[in-house]
Amino acid sequence: MFAIVKIGGQQYKVQKDQFVYVNRLDAKEGSDIELEEVLMIDNSGKVALGMPSVDGASVSAKILSHLQGDKVLIFKKKRRKGYQKMNGHRQALTKIQISAINEKGGKAKKVAKKEEPTAE
Repeated sequence: MFAIVKIGGQQYKVQKDQFVYVNRLDAKEGSDIELEEVLMIDNSGKVALGMPSVDGASVSAKILSHLQGDKVLIFKKKRRKGYQKMNGHRQALTKIQISAINEKGGKAKKVAKKEEPTAE
């Protein structure tokens, strides 16, 4: 069973007991959070697709730690001009663990097939 969840403007495919690094969330370490924006749930072939999100579905997660990602170096240079600029950036991240995928009320929505116009 997996779900596609929207966290901080990005989409993640998550499963139970999976560790995920996301952009920094405003919650304390050790606290539990509910992710309400579930875009899709797949339960062994039974797919519940949201338009835009699945009604009543949520994903429970626990915040393990707040940390910084690897340093990304930005180097700019213009040749023969003596111009060099070095800059760096470390992204603020949160490590979360997915504890449960709740699909209560999540009904499999069928995509309506367009009927072909009949030639008359």
